[in-house]
Amino acid sequence: MIKKLSLIMVLVLLFAACGKKEMQKLEAEKFLFGTYIKIMAYDNNPKEGKEAINAAFQEIARIDDKFNSKRPGSLIYKLNTSPTKEVEVDDEGIILLHSLNEAYTMSKGKYDVTISPLLNLWGFVEDDEVTEVPSSEAIKKIQKEIDFSKVKIDGHKLKIEAPVEMIDTGSFLKGYALKEAREKMIKMGIKSAFLTSISSITTIGEKPGNKPWRVGLQDPNNLSEIIGIVSLNNESMGVSGDYQTFVEIHGKKYHHILDKSTGYPVTDKKMVVVVTDDAFKADMYSTAFFLMPIDDVLNYVNTHKSIEVLIVKSNSEIVTSKNFKYEKVK
Repeated sequence: MIKKLSLIMVLVLLFAACGKKEMQKLEAEKFLFGTYIKIMAYDNNPKEGKEAINAAFQEIARIDDKFNSKRPGSLIYKLNTSPTKEVEVDDEGIILLHSLNEAYTMSKGKYDVTISPLLNLWGFVEDDEVTEVPSSEAIKKIQKEIDFSKVKIDGHKLKIEAPVEMIDTGSFLKGYALKEAREKMIKMGIKSAFLTSISSITTIGEKPGNKPWRVGLQDPNNLSEIIGIVSLNNESMGVSGDYQTFVEIHGKKYHHILDKSTGYPVTDKKMVVVVTDDAFKADMYSTAFFLMPIDDVLNYVNTHKSIEVLIVKSNSEIVTSKNFKYEKVK
């Protein structure tokens, strides 16, 4: 009797093992937000996995269409081009603006999404090539148009008060889109995925086999090399660097992370990496931290849970918050 029961148990386990499908790797890539966004997911049902990836891309495209300041027809584009500087927004838009205000307040005004006129002056917005470094007079004139405190929410109306002219979504919207795409995939049953727009990354769980997602950190002085590897498990990462976007004037490169108080690119950092549980926050805060004094950044991060930072200073020295973990390569 015992032998028969043992045989039955073995057969049940064998059938269970045979019936269990292997986790399959699924990948897709699309051009959105002016860059390639890649999604990798593991699922034992390829059809459902592909449907979740497609739904994630649809969510990213929805947010791109709805909020991207560079996309004609979006809410922010309408706001920027409206003679009244006023548009109706829904609850999603209100929540988005409140988060931007939190980053503005946290950074003591350093992080300011009304910086478009200054970006334009340096040639980062329009296609026209800038051949000279902006004059101090031109910068002073433009600085008057940069002030996030002039962005107001009144009920469901979003408006900008003069002399501020526009909002730029480039420093946060990709992160927000990845965050929402991630949530969409989780609701559809995905338990292991990696979503990246290069400078913004978010993950769902781990890789199969209880392995973390390993992400190499580029060396800002030599982009073909890495300075370390970060392991992510159900976390997100945002990266801002002086090498990502720049203009070249008379043979000298000027990067796009501009200090609104001086009108010139930030000079004390080369790269900022933020790891947290929210892709929107990681994207937004990597820029905010790049703009803030280093001591202020470390003081903030070391007193707040679930957010960590690595900073490569202008002299290439690396400093991190207390609990930032990475595998050093150099």
